[in-house]
Amino acid sequence: MYEFTSESVSNGHPDKIADLISDTVATFIIDGNINNRAAVETLVTTNMVTVAGEYKSDKLISKEEVESLIRKVVKEIGYEQDGFHWETLVVYNELHGQSADIALGTDDFGAGDQGIMFGYACDETDNFMPSTIHYSHKILKALEEARRNGADWLGPDAKSQVTFAYEKLGEPSYIKTVVCSTQHSDELSIDEVRERVTDIILPVIKDKVDLLKTVWHINPTGKFVIGGPDGDTGLTGRKIIVDTYGGYAPHGGGAFSGKDCTKVDRSGAYMARYLAKNVVASGKAKNCVVQLSYAIGVKEPTSIYVYADGVVRKEFEDYFRDNVDLTPLGIIKRFDLFNLDLTKTTNYGHFGKEELPWESVDLFTN
Repeated sequence: MYEFTSESVSNGHPDKIADLISDTVATFIIDGNINNRAAVETLVTTNMVTVAGEYKSDKLISKEEVESLIRKVVKEIGYEQDGFHWETLVVYNELHGQSADIALGTDDFGAGDQGIMFGYACDETDNFMPSTIHYSHKILKALEEARRNGADWLGPDAKSQVTFAYEKLGEPSYIKTVVCSTQHSDELSIDEVRERVTDIILPVIKDKVDLLKTVWHINPTGKFVIGGPDGDTGLTGRKIIVDTYGGYAPHGGGAFSGKDCTKVDRSGAYMARYLAKNVVASGKAKNCVVQLSYAIGVKEPTSIYVYADGVVRKEFEDYFRDNVDLTPLGIIKRFDLFNLDLTKTTNYGHFGKEELPWESVDLFTN
């Protein structure tokens, strides 16, 4: 038996606020135009949001429109506290035009940068994700749903962490440890917070909880009233392990949020997930890692690597090269990425959501 742990963060975590602002602004800039480009970075701290980055657009992107989008995002997340309020926060906008040198490579739909991207899938859960990250996400989605449905004692900022005990590789047995820290109102005692949080999250993980063995740590430091950017600065791209596989599989290092899909950090990772998931969903393996690599301005990947059930699978590499368009434009067209609302990907992982196009299971059936 062994143990493995993954964590997740809520939509009100400072880094996720930054990610959501970046994806919102990028979606606005792209606006369904395959020739538009966006690379948007965000910093959030006490009553302040700064956006910076590069873009190319067929329309004027005014500072007023961007500021309005930012305030709307913060309001919809639920921040109306003294240290971070959608109405009173200060917005700094340092967006500017895309580099002409970068445009030389991407205007012809070569890769927007060099890099390595990984995709992964396993048969531990119905959505072909590792159990540890799957259940970490479930905890925080339950808290957000409760907050939006009347549990106004909950704040937007929260984190979860789940440790599974595994009987053997790829066979999760039960949740050994649950860690959950959530922002809350000052009126409640820590015992009340712990009881209420447990009541919310237990129903969504009870199928994997062992009442005799599972250890619970709910707000282990006690009071958590000051949260969000007033308590901790947030930056775009700092939760890439939460965005992917919870550390259960490799990550190439590139962040997703704020980028249009000529950037293979994003689109290449989506394709790698699609390939890995289709291998597992078709019953050809119990787990699968796919690595793609690209060079800036070059259309075809510089390498493809497939590792499934503990063995390098050259036959899958050959099949993918012969049957799947792995160029940035091919990936964009396959998943219609320039018409994608990027904010649908931001929270609770970019993978494992059946409504996203790279989650389709059709590669070996078409």
